[in-house]
Amino acid sequence: MVNIKSLIFNIAIPLAVGGISSILTRNSMEIYASSNQPSFAPPGFLFPIVWTILYILMGISSYLILRSKSDLKFKAMATYALQLFVNFIWPLIFFNARMYLFAFVWLIILLILVLIMTILFHKINKIAAYFQIPYILWLIFASILNFNVYLLN
Repeated sequence: MVNIKSLIFNIAIPLAVGGISSILTRNSMEIYASSNQPSFAPPGFLFPIVWTILYILMGISSYLILRSKSDLKFKAMATYALQLFVNFIWPLIFFNARMYLFAFVWLIILLILVLIMTILFHKINKIAAYFQIPYILWLIFASILNFNVYLLN
């Protein structure tokens, strides 16, 4: 049985993290548009759409993990919280500080954390892990994009 309040709360947490981060980087799309971009760079309007979907999937995954009785639950959720923090900081480094190389390294750290989190999630609930596949794919793409922005700027 699904606890709707708990599910909504778990979805709200990553959405809030993303929302606060976007407020702190409110000029990010202007910065993004003004930087030299590789030919494969998506339009700026796509980023909030993709991130909203990814944050919703993260929230659903965390809900599935929290309701489990696994001994790995605490470790998985601690990794989840850590990757959310690292996720929160990346736009500040990339957009506000414009430290593109450091942002790339930070993004690789985030990707590693998400891979670890996904492995832990998989041991607890396979569906929760599968919901992270789009996130992993997006982070790989974002890493390539970030590195190319660094090279071009």
